Amino acid sequence: MAGKVKWVTDIEKSVLINNFEKRGWVQVTENEDWNFYWMSVQTIRNVFSVETGYRLSDDQIVNHFPNHYELTRKDLMVKNIKRYRKELEKEGSPLAEKDENGKYLYLDFVPVTYMLPADYNLFVEEFRKSPSSTWIMKPCGKAQGKGIFLINKLSQIKKWSRDSKTSSFVTQSTKEAYVISLYINNPLLIGGRKFDLRLYVLVSTYRPLRCYMYKLGFCRFCTVKYTPSTSELDNMFVHLTNVAIQKHGEDYNHIHGGKWTVNNLRLYLESTRGKEVTGKLFDEIHWIIVQSLKAVAPVMNNDKHCFECYGYDIIIDDKLKPWLIEVNASPSLTSSTANDRILKYNLINDTLNIAVPNGEIPDCKWNKSPPKEVLGNYEILSCAFLHRPGARMLMERGSYDEELAQGDGADRELRSRQGQSLGPRGGRSRDSGRTVLTTWK
Repeated sequence: MAGKVKWVTDIEKSVLINNFEKRGWVQVTENEDWNFYWMSVQTIRNVFSVETGYRLSDDQIVNHFPNHYELTRKDLMVKNIKRYRKELEKEGSPLAEKDENGKYLYLDFVPVTYMLPADYNLFVEEFRKSPSSTWIMKPCGKAQGKGIFLINKLSQIKKWSRDSKTSSFVTQSTKEAYVISLYINNPLLIGGRKFDLRLYVLVSTYRPLRCYMYKLGFCRFCTVKYTPSTSELDNMFVHLTNVAIQKHGEDYNHIHGGKWTVNNLRLYLESTRGKEVTGKLFDEIHWIIVQSLKAVAPVMNNDKHCFECYGYDIIIDDKLKPWLIEVNASPSLTSSTANDRILKYNLINDTLNIAVPNGEIPDCKWNKSPPKEVLGNYEILSCAFLHRPGARMLMERGSYDEELAQGDGADRELRSRQGQSLGPRGGRSRDSGRTVLTTWK
């Protein structure tokens, strides 16, 4: 057994176990010496807990950062993004520039959101500015569409408050925290149905930030045609794309599972909207992902034993503007179709190739910047791009590497966002005869 990676998991999924066994790794129990532990978010709490935790050795790695919830809890994600914007404003960063209506030009990528009960009064003030709007309520710590509902009247929140046995919204209570967000009621529709994107993003370190985008994401479609009608606010088959909900619908298709590959979406949009606007949309999605990770990087416990594969949920509106809805710490590894099984098997395979180089006993001191040939279906996230008026934005995809980006500064980042040239070579500069990619900072 010397030299073999010893693995443990508390998530019994074939896409995981098959990948471990394929590498010749040896299964052990959590009470034995192990090198690699693919664990649930509940277990990670215990591992890094002050009371029950233990010190990991240099040959042990795990698949979550200790306080991943700074990104993956709905309320904390929004709180961190709001803080990040304010810090950039304080620094006078051009990235925090606003339009005449006070909206961020480059950082407006999450719907207006409040925490309940804490922000109830602020929410009421906002609601009254636009009383015909629809809002969506979500419990902060749940997934798979559980506990979500839509409202368009303040009386509905008051009723929910009474039903939840909460005496007042004005003071904090022991009841479960919710977020309430302005509902995107003009989603892009295909075949009359609403959909969202599930994209996989791997982070190997937060400081410096290194992240990878998985090419094989997918769209999840609702089974019932979309309508903004208030009479259908309670119909979750119209509004929520979660497979856990849609699979119970009468029109759910068990062969394709209501899913479409991101590549199919891209081809569809290129043929219906044009290549330039489609390219810009995907560039903006990559921008959102990097900015959301930068927002949480300062507060993330960047433990050297950790990596994490996140499931990003993005909705595109009918103006082709992408919105970040939430980020999942444990994206589902359950396979709803044959294609799903293949995708998730390959996702884990490619993740392990980056997290555990060569499938050998890990060393948490590795530089976490693997050679391009081992990335598989992961791509280096948006390193260099050029956008000129009337020309499609060009992007070189790969891992976002903050160490490479440090010298470029926010001005270069902003110019690339504004659509200005990054130089005569379209974002490439020459250094000692070698081509160097300019990167986002």
